[in-house]
Amino acid sequence: MNYEFLIGSYTDSPEEGISLLTFSPSNHSLSISTIAPEIINPSFVLADEERVFAVEETEGPKGGQILSFQWDETHQSLQKVDEKNTEGNHPCHIAYRDGFLVVSNYSGGNFSILKVREDGSLTPVQLIQHSGSSINAARQEAAHVHSANFSPDGKFLLVADLGTDRIYSYEFNKENPEPAQLLEEIPMTPGDGPRHLSFSPSGNEVFVVQELTAVLEVFDYKDGKLQSKQRLSLISEGFEGAVGAAEVRVSSDGNFIYASNRGDANTISVFSKQEDGSYSLVEHVPSGGIMPRNFILTADGKYVLVAHQASENIVVFERDQESGKLKPISLEVTVPKPVYLFDISKY
Repeated sequence: MNYEFLIGSYTDSPEEGISLLTFSPSNHSLSISTIAPEIINPSFVLADEERVFAVEETEGPKGGQILSFQWDETHQSLQKVDEKNTEGNHPCHIAYRDGFLVVSNYSGGNFSILKVREDGSLTPVQLIQHSGSSINAARQEAAHVHSANFSPDGKFLLVADLGTDRIYSYEFNKENPEPAQLLEEIPMTPGDGPRHLSFSPSGNEVFVVQELTAVLEVFDYKDGKLQSKQRLSLISEGFEGAVGAAEVRVSSDGNFIYASNRGDANTISVFSKQEDGSYSLVEHVPSGGIMPRNFILTADGKYVLVAHQASENIVVFERDQESGKLKPISLEVTVPKPVYLFDISKY
């Protein structure tokens, strides 16, 4: 079978925009096509069977942009349906569930909630502003909302704020005029800089990648509340240099956790679940490029694709589903500044 992914990227010319990546293991090939040109910095993209949503990570008097597209019948091109200001600069992450989009605005220190209408048009319904700072003067001088994720049951929204060193838990009720209401603030270790998070398949755990300290933190989760239980380093013993943890992914069986680390490290770290429920290091693997900002496991768990922003390449690893280990298969493709991958193979 072939695998297909949308590519989010930073752009330098009108010819660039949202791209489609096709990976064919049988042909040992990767191919790229641009399906929505003239989109500026679509750094985060996601899709369902009918639509694609993307940010334009820009700044302006009313922030960046959130865009809605319609697929064509063959899923090979996109038609823009609507776009709205995000009311915060540099939108960098989108969550989508039950007809609602949540857009995280990094420089704005806030997040926007929009309703998706049946025709794909967007209606803003709520804007929530964070405030505060933390100990890293260069990166945590103000709030920087980096991601928002719905809980598996859709009743809660967990918002990671790198600038304030907090994860904010919001109750989410789609029937309310303003659906998100703050439940609690969960402080991180000062200087961590929470970036992205993933839920376990069971929904009982949350894995947070702490960008500034290159730590993968494991939390127990229940009803919108988090309790830290383990911190795992993404840094090899004896390593010296800059770090920048970026993404976290969980295998479909919940037995393995993967996290990327940028800076001078440029690695993917693999952790396995033990019988007592804790996690232990399997390996730190060179990512195959510079600045592995994002990566993704194929739905069947056989492969991992890693997107490198600085070296402008996407590489493929074969994944051992018993050990969790990754092995490069000498397959890569050049892509202008790829920073996100979204699997659309099932569509």
